Amino acid sequence: MLKGILFGVILTLAIALIGGYALVRSGLIPANADGAPGGLEIWMASTSLDATLDRYAPKEPNPVALTDQNLISGVQLFAQNCAVCHGSAKGSASASPIALGLYQKPPQLGSDGVEDDPEGYSFWKIKHGIRLTAMPSFRQTLNDQQIWTLALFLKHMDKLPPSAQQAWQQVQNWPIGSTNEPAKP
Repeated sequence: MLKGILFGVILTLAIALIGGYALVRSGLIPANADGAPGGLEIWMASTSLDATLDRYAPKEPNPVALTDQNLISGVQLFAQNCAVCHGSAKGSASASPIALGLYQKPPQLGSDGVEDDPEGYSFWKIKHGIRLTAMPSFRQTLNDQQIWTLALFLKHMDKLPPSAQQAWQQVQNWPIGSTNEPAKP
């Protein structure tokens, strides 16, 4: 009896693995960046990211002091490294052609900010990137101080002092002087 149950479990697992492999090889699971993700894909990606952030994101407070100058430095770092995908203060209404063509769509942080995220989460995402999205790792191009400065800006971008707000309003997410408007979806 136990041998029969064990055989049934092994057979079921083998059929599931073979079926999964056949499904992946069939091309029926979309790999295109302009396709809508399935529910299982969304669940797997968000569950994995949430668990990773809970486990590995720094828990300590941001070592970069909350000053006007540090917020302005964060705005400048954002403009240089992030705006092309994550936009300007204008938010979703002005997404760049690059952002419009990415899958997964990068949040336009002027509209969909991350002010409610712990700064350690933003630090981790910037430093390590997010697999299977277009979010790159900046660990080779920015030092920890710069990444924490970006995290500081992201945490406070909805309540910037006037000098930092002025800098944020001047951020361009697409090359200045370009007359090319992104195609409307």
